[in-house]
Amino acid sequence: MFVAVMGYGTVGSGVAEVLKMNAGSIKKKCGFELELKRILDIRKFPGDPFEDIITDKFDDILTDPEIEVVAETMGGLHPAYEFVSALLKSGKSVVTSNKELVAVKGRELLECAKANGANFLFEASTGGGIPVLRPVSQCLVGNEITHVAGILNGTTNYILTEMIKNDTAFEDALASAQKLGYAEKDPTADVDGIDALRKICILADLCFGKNVDPGNVEAIGIRNVNLADVEAAKKLGGAIKLIGSADRLGDGRIAVIVCPSFVKNGSQLAACDDVFNCVLVRGNAVGEVCFYGPGAGKLPTASAVVADMADCAKHNGCDRSPEWDEGSEGYVVSGDDFVSEWLVRASGSESGIAGAIPGAKIISAAAESSEVCFTTPELSYGSLNALLGSAGAQALSVIRITDY
Repeated sequence: MFVAVMGYGTVGSGVAEVLKMNAGSIKKKCGFELELKRILDIRKFPGDPFEDIITDKFDDILTDPEIEVVAETMGGLHPAYEFVSALLKSGKSVVTSNKELVAVKGRELLECAKANGANFLFEASTGGGIPVLRPVSQCLVGNEITHVAGILNGTTNYILTEMIKNDTAFEDALASAQKLGYAEKDPTADVDGIDALRKICILADLCFGKNVDPGNVEAIGIRNVNLADVEAAKKLGGAIKLIGSADRLGDGRIAVIVCPSFVKNGSQLAACDDVFNCVLVRGNAVGEVCFYGPGAGKLPTASAVVADMADCAKHNGCDRSPEWDEGSEGYVVSGDDFVSEWLVRASGSESGIAGAIPGAKIISAAAESSEVCFTTPELSYGSLNALLGSAGAQALSVIRITDY
């Protein structure tokens, strides 16, 4: 079967490499070869092993009747959305590693695929090389899933690991991540939680069966986490991780958030360090399961893309795409209404904070800087900010306290 790749960057070139490197084993498992016929990219690659099949014309893929499965690895919404839509309407199946495309346009593209007898798969969009979406939608189908949470961004996990293990300041840990190639020159999508936000929305779509608009989810990044917060977490017997989580509430709504979170020592999430990712799923039958591994990287991500390509090829003509319903107004709890215990570092007086927030437990107070570190009982994020305001205090960092 002939296939194509759109985007010849890190992941796209990895897909081409995996298809060539593992051609024999793929053929043995599929019963036929996945032959790469075209690669779409506007750049030139003189001397590249695949130079002869690289084109800058999308129509070379769209109008080729021999190409049946296409991998989209360009990233971003445009022109990826337009290209993928056109391919699905032509009856070609598409797989993607593009988390923004799936988070924002996933439901629409799934409907387009079904209407045209094609498939739209996106295992690599959420866990990189970790198989998580297929297990959630297939292997755990006998469960009512109640909770999904994960360390979904390797860059921020590396930064926090450096802060925890080596007492490295945030700015220095970020510079190290950039030097090693883990973080982009502009690290906004990672450190502000945008990347993790898109991924937890995709997981929530699958786990709970309704569309979650990323615009309705609060994302708090790690820019304000410092070594004082790390030390406070150690005193409480745990560590700080950037966690995306989604919980099904008793009234049918879901609570979704991305934020720095305290996790207890001994938990599987606390043990996930460096650039690795870990996704925890709780079901009413299976209990708790975890998926751990490299959440990014050229070949790990490419392996998930190629697996989806093989799935489409093996089941050509069969519906393999997951699905979820349209979301409804009020389905996602607003960020201000998200309820948790919190670990807070704020500027203000110890007495003022203790008086304004009943049940607050002071961990440390630095008189010289007027910084107070404390934990709260369960209260909403909006209430926390209102109470801090009434105490004349200002939050410097807010960290969710979890039960995992």
